[in-house]
Amino acid sequence: MKTLLQLPKWLLYGLALPLITLNGWLLLVIFQYFKSLITIIVTATLLSFILDYPVKLLQKIRIKRAISILIVLLFVLSALAIIGITLVPLVIEQLNQLLEKLPSWLSSGREQLQYLEAWANNRNFPINISNLGAELLGRLSNQLQQFSGQILGSLFLAISSVLDILLTTVLTFYLLLQGQEIWDDLFQLFPPDLTIKIRPALGQTFHNYFVGQITVATIMGLAITTAFLILQIPFGLLFGVGVGVMAIFPFGAALSIAIISFLVALKSIWLGIKVLVVAVIIEQIVENAVAPRLLGEFTGLNPAWILFSLLVGAKVAGFLGLILAVPLASLIKKLVTIYHNSNTDSIEI
Repeated sequence: MKTLLQLPKWLLYGLALPLITLNGWLLLVIFQYFKSLITIIVTATLLSFILDYPVKLLQKIRIKRAISILIVLLFVLSALAIIGITLVPLVIEQLNQLLEKLPSWLSSGREQLQYLEAWANNRNFPINISNLGAELLGRLSNQLQQFSGQILGSLFLAISSVLDILLTTVLTFYLLLQGQEIWDDLFQLFPPDLTIKIRPALGQTFHNYFVGQITVATIMGLAITTAFLILQIPFGLLFGVGVGVMAIFPFGAALSIAIISFLVALKSIWLGIKVLVVAVIIEQIVENAVAPRLLGEFTGLNPAWILFSLLVGAKVAGFLGLILAVPLASLIKKLVTIYHNSNTDSIEI
C-alpha cells in the first residue's frame, strides 16, 4: 500500500482510469439488462417524492397518512384519466392534422423562399436560396415525419404497458407508505457523518428541480396555449402542450418555441414572427418572474455543464436520462463540494 502511495499521481490516475472505465461499462451493461425494471423503480420513486408533499399537507389537517395517500393517489389517477379522455385525443388529432398539412406548408415555404429571392434580386442583392431551401425543407419534412411517428409509437406503447403502469402505481403507494424506512435502511450503508450531509442535499436537489420545474412548465404551457388559442394560431393546443412538456427540461422551452415558430413561418412568415414574439415574451416573463421564486439557483451548474449532462443522460438512458440528468449533475456537484469542504476542515484541524 505504501509503495502505491509513493508512485507519482499521474501514474496512479493512469492505473485507475482503466478500472473506472471497466466499472462504468459494467454498470451500463447491467442498466441495459434491467432497464425496464429500473425505469419502473425510478419512476415510482420520483412520483412518491413529488406526491409526498400533498400527502404532508393533508396530514397537517390531521388526516392519517394512509388515508392521505389514498386520497392523493385517487385524485392523481382521476386527473390523469380525465386528461387521457379529453386532452390527449385532441393533441393526437391535431398532430395527425399537422402531418397532413405539412406538405402544403412546405410548398408554401418554398414559394416564400422564391419570393424572397426575387425580391432580393430586384434590389440587386444576388442570392440563390431556392435550391438550398428546397433541400433543407425536404430533409425537415422527413425528420418531422419520423419524429412524429416515434412519438405516436412511444405513446401507444406506453399506454399499452398496463402491467408496468400497475406495478408503478403499486410501488408508488408502497414507497409513500414505507418510504421513510427504506431510505433509512439505504443510508445506513454510508458513514453517519456523511449521511447527515448527503441526505438533505439529495432531498433539496430533487425537490427544487422536479416540483419547481414541473410547476414552471405547467404555468408556461397553460399561458402559451391560452395565447395561441386567443390568437387562433393553427394547432395552438398541440403547440402549447408541446412547449409545456419541453419546458420541463432546461433549454427545452426555447428550443420548442424556435421549432414551432419555424413551422408556422412555413405557412406564413408574419404569422411565424407573431408566434415567436408572443411565445418569447411569455417565456421571458415566466423564466424571469416566476421561475426564480420557485427554483432559485437550484442547480449551481454552468449552462455548458447542464447541456453536457443532458446529452450524456439522453445517450445513456434515453428519456429517463433526460429527466434525471440535471438533478443528478447538481447532486454530484454538491457531493464533491461536501467532500472538498470536509477534507479542508480536517486539514485545518
